This record gives sequence, structure tokens and C-alpha cells, in this order.
Amino acid sequence: LGARQAASAMALSGVRVLELAGLAPAPLCGMILADFGARVVRVDRTPPSPVSTDTQGRGKRSLALDLKRPPGAAALRRLCRGADVLIEPFRHGVMEKLGLGPEVLLQENPRLIYARLTGFGQTGKYARSAGHDINYLSLSGVLSKMGRKDENPYAPLNLLADFAGGGVMCALGIVVALYERTESGRGQIIDASMVEGVAYLSSFLWKTQKLGFWDRPRGENLLDSGAPYYETYKTSDGKFMAVGAIEPQFYEQLIKGLGLDSDKLPHQLNYSDWPKMKKKFASIFAQKTQAEWCSVFDGIDACVTPVLSFDDVASHQHNKQRSSFIKNDQEEISPRPAPLLSRTPAVPSLKRDPFIGEHTEEILLEYGFTKEEIAKLYSDKIIGINKPKANL
Repeated sequence: LGARQAASAMALSGVRVLELAGLAPAPLCGMILADFGARVVRVDRTPPSPVSTDTQGRGKRSLALDLKRPPGAAALRRLCRGADVLIEPFRHGVMEKLGLGPEVLLQENPRLIYARLTGFGQTGKYARSAGHDINYLSLSGVLSKMGRKDENPYAPLNLLADFAGGGVMCALGIVVALYERTESGRGQIIDASMVEGVAYLSSFLWKTQKLGFWDRPRGENLLDSGAPYYETYKTSDGKFMAVGAIEPQFYEQLIKGLGLDSDKLPHQLNYSDWPKMKKKFASIFAQKTQAEWCSVFDGIDACVTPVLSFDDVASHQHNKQRSSFIKNDQEEISPRPAPLLSRTPAVPSLKRDPFIGEHTEEILLEYGFTKEEIAKLYSDKIIGINKPKANL
């Protein structure tokens, strides 16, 4: 009961969200809202495929619905009348073709927040084009800054555009629109473009251009692997340490920890000595294990930390003390929702992710459909019902 009571006191409890099933960014957006208390329904396609592509289904329920057929589209229109938020991840024009564009849905429910999360946005030359994280990153200008000296630009997984510029920015837009609605009583359309989201995220790069942070070619600047004191180094056991000793007082501690004498070294900011210093640091880091370097640097402010693998991260003392990682009822570990709110923290569900179509019936009943209407939708194959078999 404790967790249930806590859940009812979450910051977004009472907010009803419909998330049209998609890949990567939209599922993260829905999961963030669910983690903080919203009642998120994932609208999956039917017939239900055996396995969902949404690995971020925590705390959501699944309704399987065929939107391509008029009764399915009509059912979604009805659902939207009782919802606060719709998250829509399709390419520009898809919803309009189904008769589910914002003009239609907002006319029926003026309080609806219609969040459109796409790579290139709702307008412009590329609005109807396909793309992935690396394409959005490239068009935002951010990709040009990433990568080592004399190497091609390098995309850091698909974290920046998909998830930070996409899923997180869209969730922020939704929360902002919900807040504004408390004053105006009106919903609105959110045009969340991952290109613009990740460009906005890079504001610091734009705003620091005059400070000389990025004057040199890619991979030769302070924060892009140019500096020996902002870099990763391999240890004798094949693991790595991360070094971020930018300020002089931290750099001094780094030098001490490495057993070097700063009087005998070139000045920290001598660009021309950086490659030589990197080699020197690398040869010293290679002499001890990661654990040995941790015992050298753990107690001092040198900004030196271990590069933890996913296997090690949950058991690291700091993360353990903060319970930064959680386990669900399938024993799967994942990061706890952040940030931490003092009065109404997120209470993430510890249940497994929903099967496609698992909650179709209960959701439709909740949104005011009658048993007869549900039976008809089922016999017409407009909805899918996928009750998991009881383990006998």
C-alpha cells in the first residue's frame, strides 16, 4: 500500500496520456511521464505482434488498435476526448491522412496537448523525409564538433538527438504546456523536432564560441579530447579512468596523484605540449589497475573517476548509497527516474513492460466504451486483445 499511496501523490498523477507506439524517442517521452505519475496508454498496432519494439514501456498499459481502418480511427478520436496528452511520432501528414490531425482532435477536445515528435519537425524541406539520430545530429551542427583529431566526426550512440533532443525535450514541452493549461484551460500543439532539440541542447557550444573553446580543429580543443587533462586513459587491467581536471587546483591534484612534479612539466595550457603530455599520462595510467587508481584518486579533488561498465555501475558505492539504479520484478536493472523531487518523487513501476494489447478491454471501459462496443470492435478485428496466459 505504501508504494500505491506514494504513486497517487506523484507530480503528474491524474494526467491521462495516449502514446502512439513508435521507436526510441517517443517511448522514452511516455516513460518519463509514466514514471512521474501520468496514466500512460500505449496505442499499439493490431494484429498484435508477439514482441513489442518498445523497451521503455515501464508503467504503461497497452491497447492494440487498427488506426488505418475508420472504426479504429474513430475509437482513437473518442479516446482523445478523454485524454490530456497525445504523443504522436509519425512522419508529417500521416495523422492528417487518418483524419486524426490536430485540427480535428483539438476541436473535439480543446484541452488536448497534441505533441508531435519527429526528426525534422512539421514544416521545412525535410519534414516528410526519413532519418535517424545521426542525420538529425548532422543537420543540427552538433555532429561536426564530435570526434578525435584526424578522424571523421563521430556520433555518440543514438543518445543525443533521439533521446536528449527528442524524448526529453518533448516531455519538457508537454509539462510546460500542461502548466500553461492551468491558466488558460486550453491545449496546444507541440512541434518537437529532434534537429532543433539537439541544437538547443548545444546552446553552450554556440554561446562559448567567442571564448576560444572551439577555435582549433575538431579533436584539438579543451573538451573534445584535445586536452590531456580531459580524456580517458587505459589502466593495466584493460579498464579506463576518466580525467576532467580542467581548473588549475584540480590539475595540480591530478599531477600529484600521477606522481609527477608540476615544476618539471610544461604549463597546463600549452597547446603545443598537449600530445606529448597525453602520451606521458597514458604511460603512467597503464601501470596500475582501475581499482588501484580509484584508491589514489577517490579521496582527492582531481576530477578523476573510473569508467564503469553497465555491469559495475549499480554496485558502485556512490550509486548504491543513492539507490540510483532499480530492479524490476524480472530482476532487470535500469536507472531510477531523475531528477529527485523531495515531496512528490517519481515512483517507477517495478512490473514487467506490458504485452501488446494486454489492457485493451480495461482501457476502453475506462474511457467510456460499452462492453457491446468492445465486442463489436473485437469481432471486426479493429482491436487486439492479448491476455497473457496464467502460469499454472
